[in-house]
Amino acid sequence: MKFLILNGPNLNLLGSREPGIYGAETYDALCKRLEAFAAAHGSTAVCVQSNSEGGIIDALHAARGKFNAVILNPGAYTHYSYAILDAITAAEVPCIEVHISNVHRREEFRRRSVTAPACVGQICGLGSYGYEAAMGYFLAQGGTPQCV
Repeated sequence: MKFLILNGPNLNLLGSREPGIYGAETYDALCKRLEAFAAAHGSTAVCVQSNSEGGIIDALHAARGKFNAVILNPGAYTHYSYAILDAITAAEVPCIEVHISNVHRREEFRRRSVTAPACVGQICGLGSYGYEAAMGYFLAQGGTPQCV
């Protein structure tokens, strides 16, 4: 399988931004770990990060026909970007939304995702392991994700 690991605003600051919430692992270290995980499973992972809504949308559009699955952490856009919701749907690539922190234990506004309805599922609160869990789900489905 070929995975697009797509991260939104501020994820480039992993390791230094609120490590008590997001952990000490840097963004580069995360990407290397996810690429190695994919390779160990006969797959590839391409990490893309954008601090702009348009950059995320462009990456989703470009994923169409090139990737088997998208692992998306939309950051704060989770809570209000209907444009990203539409782009997930338009891409026609199965997507799992991932959040490093448990958004349901944080501020009220973080508990609602407008992008998750276009996704196969949502993983939150598992730290950066959530990305591997999402890839593992797609790998277990044999590239044909089922909605649960």
